[in-house]
Amino acid sequence: MLAKELISDDISPLMTSSSGLSALRMMEEYKVRHLPVVNGENLLGVVSEDDIFNMEDPEGPIAALMLNLQKPYIFDYQHIYDVFKEISEHRLSLIPVLNTSFVYLGVINVFSLLHAMSKFTAINQPGGIIVLSVSAHDYSLAQIAQIIESNDAKVLSSYIYSRPESSMLEVSIKVNKIDLSAIIQTFERYNYTITTTIFENESEDIDERYESFMKYLNI
Repeated sequence: MLAKELISDDISPLMTSSSGLSALRMMEEYKVRHLPVVNGENLLGVVSEDDIFNMEDPEGPIAALMLNLQKPYIFDYQHIYDVFKEISEHRLSLIPVLNTSFVYLGVINVFSLLHAMSKFTAINQPGGIIVLSVSAHDYSLAQIAQIIESNDAKVLSSYIYSRPESSMLEVSIKVNKIDLSAIIQTFERYNYTITTTIFENESEDIDERYESFMKYLNI
């Protein structure tokens, strides 16, 4: 999934003539803490709530802030993982998207990003989740997938978390089977350490919590 597929159509950018107070009203309307500032097709920067709160005259134009604005962006061809990385590193509620000619195309906000990620990671598809603790030296996604497929199941999604203080990896795998008993037994025969398993009733709880979270974000 690429950045150009995640652009929100309902968030308008600011202009340098926009006042600080109007920017705050737009942020409240869009439920974001940042907004892009553009001049025609050019991205000038991203203004935050804090930037406006620090203005000497919030009723004045945000042009007064231009010298101090950060200018994060993502290209339209970049992957959803890159979008997550940039938003996380800059602590943003949205990020502008540019094409290869540096023309402003729109923004990706956190809400649409989470919604897209739920589809990308198969969070709402029925199945079970297995979390393995694996040495980085011994990690093999091919072998993990082979073990799962040998039990007539498929990997719907996988996620790897590397703990900075350890050489161990936490590997979370979602499979398209509710009954994980045969898969668990096979992993144990191969001496894998299973730290967590989530079955149907628990998986349903995860989906319900996700849906509730998305409704909360859209209040």
